[in-house]
Amino acid sequence: MKRITLIMVLLITVGVLQAQKVYTVQYQSQADIKVFVVQYESQADLKVYRVQYESQAGQNNGKWYFVPYESQAKKKIFFVEYESQADLKIYFVEYESQAGWRNLQKKHLMY
Repeated sequence: MKRITLIMVLLITVGVLQAQKVYTVQYQSQADIKVFVVQYESQADLKVYRVQYESQAGQNNGKWYFVPYESQAKKKIFFVEYESQADLKIYFVEYESQAGWRNLQKKHLMY
């Protein structure tokens, strides 16, 4: 019984560590990834759903939680003004079920 409990705790811990917690930085040089928000879903590499609570954040599946402090983030992002400056193009979706990758070749950017 103790062994099963320990395994469950480890799995939950790993899941929390892999959550897509992002922080928006002020300057491009501080960012891990430069992001551009596209106008249409079909232009996006990733469809993003902004979750309300940290526990709802996904594991590189487009469910993002914006943390209040840089030290809490898994990835630091900077929103660029022009599409050509971006490493990743995203589209914010209205429903959680719509979130996900459209361009799997860019998936490594969020690991």
